Amino acid sequence: MHSPPRSPAEPGRVHPTHRRRRASVRAVLGAALTALAVALVPALTPGTAQAAPLAGGGDLGPNVIVFDPSTPNIQATLDDVFRKQESNQFGEARYQLLFKPGTYNGLNAQLGFYTSISGLGLTPDSTTINGDVTVDAGWFNGNATQNFWRSAENLALKPVSGDDRWAVAQAAPFRRMHVKGGLNLAPNGYGWASGGYIADSKIDGSVGPYSQQQWYTRDSSIGGWGNGVWNMVFSGVQGAPAQTFPNPPYTTLSTTPVSREKPFLYLDGSTYKVFVPAKRTNAQGVSWANGTPAGDSIGLDKFYVAHPGDSAATINTALAQGLNLLFTPGVYHVDQSINVNRANTVVLGLGYATIEPDNGVTAMKVADVDGVKLAGFLLDAGSRNSAELLQVGPPGASADHSGNPTSLQDVFARVGGAGAGLVTTAITVNSDDTIIDHTWLWRADHGSGVGWDTNRADYGLVVNGDDVLATGLFVEHFNKYDVQWNGERGKTIFFQNEKSYDAPNQAAIQNGSTRGFAAYKVADSVNTHEGWGLGSYCYYNVAPSIVQDHGFEAPDKSGVKFHDLLVVSLGGQGQYAHVINNTGPATSGTSTVPSTVTSYP
Repeated sequence: MHSPPRSPAEPGRVHPTHRRRRASVRAVLGAALTALAVALVPALTPGTAQAAPLAGGGDLGPNVIVFDPSTPNIQATLDDVFRKQESNQFGEARYQLLFKPGTYNGLNAQLGFYTSISGLGLTPDSTTINGDVTVDAGWFNGNATQNFWRSAENLALKPVSGDDRWAVAQAAPFRRMHVKGGLNLAPNGYGWASGGYIADSKIDGSVGPYSQQQWYTRDSSIGGWGNGVWNMVFSGVQGAPAQTFPNPPYTTLSTTPVSREKPFLYLDGSTYKVFVPAKRTNAQGVSWANGTPAGDSIGLDKFYVAHPGDSAATINTALAQGLNLLFTPGVYHVDQSINVNRANTVVLGLGYATIEPDNGVTAMKVADVDGVKLAGFLLDAGSRNSAELLQVGPPGASADHSGNPTSLQDVFARVGGAGAGLVTTAITVNSDDTIIDHTWLWRADHGSGVGWDTNRADYGLVVNGDDVLATGLFVEHFNKYDVQWNGERGKTIFFQNEKSYDAPNQAAIQNGSTRGFAAYKVADSVNTHEGWGLGSYCYYNVAPSIVQDHGFEAPDKSGVKFHDLLVVSLGGQGQYAHVINNTGPATSGTSTVPSTVTSYP
C-alpha cells in the first residue's frame, strides 16, 4: 500500500480517498499406512546409524527481549529498539518484546518495523502497562500508509492521554488487547492511513479511525466507533455500529461464523508454554471475558526452537520427530520445503520471523491433516521463481477438517521490496475448511527489486479447498488475479485490495476479452460463495488511461452472493467500468469517490 497524495482528513471528518470431497476410508488408511511405512524404513534397515533426536525447548535468542516489572531502564531499551527499527522497512533485524505478568508504569513502547510486543500472561489483564504502545508516522512525514509489519498482543494498556495511538497500515495486528481508554487509529496530524485489523480485544472507550481508509474488527468489544472513510467491517463485535453501508460505510455481522484465536507464548510460573485457543462457532466478544480462555497449553519443550541459520533439513527432522516449531526472530533461508505433516502441529513465529526460499522451492507445505496452526511469520519470495510460498494441503486434498480446521493467522507474504522476488502464487489453499484469519499478501510497489517483471507474481491467493473462510483478507498488486477462488462454499469477511500500480499499458493486463484481471475472482464452476465488505482500488500511475472492467468477477448464480462492495480510482489514475461483473457504476475522474454495490446479485 502506498496511497497517492490526498487531502488528510480532519478529526471526525470522512476521509475522501464451501461438494465436500470426502476421502474414502480406503484412501485415508492407505495414506496413513504409506506414511507409517516411510517412517519405519530407517529402523528396518540393518546397519543404519540413528541420529540422536533433536531436543525441544531452549533459548529464545538475542532478539527476544524479556522484561519484568523490576527490570531497570525498560524505557531506554524500548527506545533503542525503536531507533533501530523506526524506518528500517526492508532490513533484516527482527525483535520480540515480551513483558512478564505484572504492572509497568510510565512506559511508551513505540513500535517500528518487524517489532512485536506481547504480554506473557494467560489473559491481557495479567500484564498491565500504565502507559502506551504507540505507532505513529513521524518517520514518513505523517503518512501512515507504510506502517507495516508490527504487532501488539495480550496486554492491558492505560493510556496516559486517555487514548492509545495505533496508526498502522497492513500486516499490523492488534490482538488480545485491553485498552482502558480509547484507541486512535490515525497518525499525529490526521495524515493518510490505510489499515488495519483488531481481534479478540476490548476497547473500553471509543475507537477513532479518522483518516483510516478501511478497517476490520473481529470478536471484540468496543465502547464506540467514531467514523468511516470507505470500508469499516465488524463481525462478532459488541458495541459495533449498525449496518449502514455505504453511508456510513459500515458492514456489520453480529457474529463470526468460525474463529480460533492465534496461539501465543506465555509463562506458567517460570515455564514457557504456548497456549492454543479453542475453535469458536458464531462467536461474539472476546475469548477471555470469563477469565482463562478455552484451549490447550503446550510446553516449550514440545517445540523445536529455531534460530536463524538453522537449515530446512534440521527443521524437517524436528517436525518429523513430532515437535512443534517456534521461529525466533530473524530471517531463515530454506533450500527445501518445510514440511508440516502431523495433525495439530503449531508453527509460531516471534518478531516477524521471515522465511525465504533460496532456490525456487515452496517455502512451506502443509499436509492434508487436521488442526495445523500457522501463525506470526512472513514469507518472502526469493530471486528464483517459486510455484508457491505456502501450500496448505497438496493438490486434490479432500479430507474433512470441519471439526478441527487448519488455520493461518498473521501469516504474511511479500514479493519484492527487500530485493527482487519471484513467485507464481503466494499462497495456495487446497485443504477444506481452512481458516485464513488476517493475512497481507503483497507484491511490492516500492523498495528495491520492484518492476512489472522484476517482482512478477501472478496470483496472491488461490483457494481450491471447500468451506474455506477468510476473515481479514488483504491482497495487493499482483499481476493477474489477486484472489482466485475455486472451492465451494467459500466465505470472505472483509477484503482490501489495490491493483498493481505498475502495469505498463492496457495490453499488459488484458484478460481475453476482459479489460483487466479482477481483484477477486470466483470461478465459473462455483455454485455457492459469499462475501461481505470487499473493496478494490486502482492506481495505475504508469499508465493512467487503463480501464479495469470490474473489481470483482463471479458467476451469476443464486448461491453466489456479495454484500457491500466498492471500487475506487485513486486520483483518477486508471478507472473501473463496473464494480462487479457488469453491475455497479463506473468510477469517474479524479474525485476518489467509491462506486458501490450493496447487494449482488
